[in-house]
Parts: sequence; structure tokens; C-alpha cells
Amino acid sequence: MATVVIMPRQGQSVESCIITEWKKNKGDKVAVGDILFTYETDKSSFEEAANVEGTLLEILAEEGDDVPVLQPVCVIGEPGEDISALVADAQAPEAEKSEEAEKAAPAQDAAAAEAPAAESMPAAKSVDVSSLKISPRARRLAEKTDADLSRVVPTGPNGRVIERDINRLLDLGLTKSASAEPAELPVPAAAQPVASAAAQVEYRDVKLTSVRRTIAKAMHASLSSMAQLTLNASFDATKLLEMRAALKERAEKLGLPNITLNDMILFAVSRTILAHPDLNAHYLEEEGVIRQFTGVNLGIAVDTERGLLVPTLFGADKLTLAELSAKAKELIAAAQRGSVAPDLLRGASFTVTNLGSLGVESFTPVINPPQTGILGVCNITRRVKEVDGKDVFYPAMGLSLTFDHRALDGAPAARFLRDLSVNLENFDLLLAR
Repeated sequence: MATVVIMPRQGQSVESCIITEWKKNKGDKVAVGDILFTYETDKSSFEEAANVEGTLLEILAEEGDDVPVLQPVCVIGEPGEDISALVADAQAPEAEKSEEAEKAAPAQDAAAAEAPAAESMPAAKSVDVSSLKISPRARRLAEKTDADLSRVVPTGPNGRVIERDINRLLDLGLTKSASAEPAELPVPAAAQPVASAAAQVEYRDVKLTSVRRTIAKAMHASLSSMAQLTLNASFDATKLLEMRAALKERAEKLGLPNITLNDMILFAVSRTILAHPDLNAHYLEEEGVIRQFTGVNLGIAVDTERGLLVPTLFGADKLTLAELSAKAKELIAAAQRGSVAPDLLRGASFTVTNLGSLGVESFTPVINPPQTGILGVCNITRRVKEVDGKDVFYPAMGLSLTFDHRALDGAPAARFLRDLSVNLENFDLLLAR
């Protein structure tokens, strides 16, 4: 009996996934455990393995398609088996959506379809193209045909632009060239050589990935919706470096993981921030509240080949230093592989981002809404301080705290930086608590 393979749900927040590559072709033999296809969410990539054996009888979605979760993707069965009913059922939901979209279309749209193209292009109906959610297939068709996406009416799942929406634009003659109607202006002779030289400049267009689009949208929303301010401080890292060296030397004997400076900073943040509830919080403007957390779910900014990801270390304040180090490394490795579960990319109450290894002395980290703060960790520099009347060099590590001034003021934020610096300077005492 034939089996329909559906798009898995990867986390409660994921509504659709993009098929990136088919590993099997129609007609191929399939064994249990064989990889059928790979797919990705906004921030993670996965492989879908077969749980039945047979032959891949039908592929219902192509590479690049944005498929809603729990929707059919392919059919596995025996050669010659009648799967027409299964294919029809698989395609039925999309057909029903199309019919509903047609019924819900405004009367003026129907009239515009019958009117000349010039009468079906009201300027007031334009939309912000950068904010559109569009399937890869629809985007390719729009680029190929020069369709004017500012005039599109999305009818796909969750307001997504799909291929039929582009075809409707083309049926109405709504292309960029038809909408622009540029005036023919004379070009001064002196300007022609400049234009010719500019045309010879070489460049390369790099297509925006779904991860890059997600990051761009989140960063823009953060900076445009918050009152962000950054404070910079530093602390004497002498004892921290000495303890790190001792742990590294005795790690194997004590059965400890490779505890890094970053692990130690994460540990100190998880203990210090509990006394500063406005920073271990979410600013929920619509609800009119600041949601202060009683535990610490620590976001860890990770640089990956696909872009910046921030997995969450849940319950960080309840972990020992060794446990935190091991779990943090698991999260970071999963993020770098692109296999981190989507549910682990949300829910943080505070975030730490470390650019110290790249030689950054201070920077302005951007808050991940609705969090109220983010800590930037900088590199170590040699500085001088007076000890018993003498100038003494010491290793100073920089810290950059960005906070939402809507949620707290500068003095409370500065107190957190001060307390964190004290705890890091006396890390051995912090472990004894």
C-alpha cells in the first residue's frame, strides 16, 4: 500500500519549510533510512529519511518550493500501484485555497481583469516589496518576467506570494516596464563617456538567503522599535585567566570538559543577572508589562556559514560550570551544522555575543526583541593601573552592554555591568556560592 510522505513540523513556530535538494528521483528504489530530500527553515536545515521501503512513485513538490508543514511531499509504494487518489487528495488543499482566494477577491479585481491593462493599475494599491513573503518559484518567475511585485495580491498560505499570484500580474499586464513609463530625457554629450565607463564596472549580485532576510528583518525591527543605548566597561581578567589555565591543565584528571573563557563569562552572567530583573526580561509593549524571568534562559550568539544564529541555553542559572560548558558546546555545534532545533532558537531572556576572538575592543550589540538587553564580550588588552603607588600592567577585558532605555535607565544597567565585572574579577568566589 502506498505511503504519503509529509513535510515534518520542526518546532511550534515553523509554518513552512523550503525543499533544498531531492536525494532520490522519481522511480528510484527506497530503503528504510534512505534520505529522500533535504529542507530548511529560516535558520536550520534538515534531512528527511524514509520510514518505509518501496519505490518513489511521485514527487509532489520541487526543489525551492516553500511547503507548509504537514502537507504531502512525495509518495512511496510499489511499481504500477494506482496512486491517483492519493495524488488528488494531496493536491486538493491547494486547489481549495485557490477557490477560496478567488471567491474572496474584491469585485473591483474581477472588473479590473476584464478592463484594459492601463485601467487595472491603481497607484494607491502598491505594497512594500521588501516586506513580501514570496515562494522561491514565484520569485524566479517574477524575476524572469519583470512582474511588478508592488502590485501583487498574495493568496498563498499565511499571506505568501505564490506562482499563481505572479501569473495574475502578468495576465493584467502589471510589469515594471509598464508601470514605470519613464520620460525620454536628452542625455548631454559630456555625460555619455561617464555612463559608458560605469557600465564597464564589474560586480556580482549575491542572492539573499532566507537566513539573511530573517536577520535583516529582525535587526531593522530591533533598531526601529527600541530606545537602545550601549555602555562600555572593562575588568581585570588576571584571576579569570589564571583559573582558565588551571582548569585546562587539570581538565583530564578532574574529568572536566574544555572550559573556555566564554563558558566562564556565560556562567557569571547567569548568576549576576538574577539580581537585575529588568535586564533578565521581555518588554511587552502591547500587554503593557515588563515580563521578568525567575530563571535565566541565555541566548548565545553564534557565527555560522549561514549567518548569525542565537540558540538558547535554557535554565543556565541552574547548571554547574561543567554542565554549562558541555551544553553550550552542543548548542554552538548544532547551530554551526545548521541542525539546531527551531524551538531552541527562541525563548531567551538575555543574550551574550562574543567578538573578543576577532580583536574587537568595543562594539554596539543589537538587542533581540523582546529582550531588554544584550552583552557584548570584547578582547583583552594590556592596561595600566596604580597598585601601592606603582604603575602595574594588567589584562583588561572589555564588556559592551546594550539595553532598552524603555525598560530600564542607565544607572541600573551600569550597576549590572559593575556587579558582573566584580564577579568576573573574583570568579573563584563566584564558584563558591
